Parts: sequence; structure tokens; C-alpha cells
Amino acid sequence: MEQTEIKANIEKILDESHTGTMATIKGNKPHSRYMTFFHRGLKLFTPTHKDADKTEEIDNNPYTHIIIGYEGDGFGDAFVEYQGKVSFNQSEEMKKQLWNEDMKIYFDGPDDPNYLILEVEPVAIRLMNKKGEAPKDLKI
Repeated sequence: MEQTEIKANIEKILDESHTGTMATIKGNKPHSRYMTFFHRGLKLFTPTHKDADKTEEIDNNPYTHIIIGYEGDGFGDAFVEYQGKVSFNQSEEMKKQLWNEDMKIYFDGPDDPNYLILEVEPVAIRLMNKKGEAPKDLKI
């Protein structure tokens, strides 16, 4: 599989799947949680509360591992393993772009001072389990 095909498959998964697990390090141990992801190209974005545990964990170690795309249909489901470096994006424009009404259970609106965007720059991306094929690494 060529790099352009691998990238297209990864972007298709990112287009269709918005929930995944995000792991950080808490007290020298892995700490995972489900998150909602949006993407622009291969860069991921996810909303969080500025006082969430993960913000302190990211301050201590900005690297993350994300799994996104597995649909639960069984063997052969493709998914993405994504390693990235996280930064805090407080751009008002980005917060408004990513805002949706489902977020009202956590925030008052896109101008809520507790609403923060985590921006994840890819370090390594791997396409996994594509119909039993070997993993395919995307060159970053």
C-alpha cells in the first residue's frame, strides 16, 4: 500500500470516527479516557475543561497515544493508532469552529473561559487491522 493510499485510509477513518481513547501519563502510569476528536488534515483537536486532570498531565508530559476508528464489528475493523504531541490552543476562532450544541453539558458556550482545545500534532500514525493486513505506518 502506497503512502498516499495509507493517508487516504487514515483520513477516511478520521472523517467517520470522532470518538477515541486518549492516553496520558498520570503518576508515572498510563491514564486513558474517551475523547471526541476533530481533525484538520492529520492534526487532531479535542475539547476539554481547563481544570481537567489531563491538562496537568499534559503540562508534565505533552505526548499522547490515541486510538480512533474501531467500530466494534470484529476482526478486520480498521482503526488508527496515533502518537502525538499536545499543545493548548486557546484561539477563539478555533473554539467557535469546533463548538457544537452537545458540548453544552460541559460548557456555557464557545466563550466559556473553562473551554480549552487540545491540539495534537502527529509524531507517528499507523493504520491498523485493515482486513487482517499488517499495520501500515504513515511517514510523517
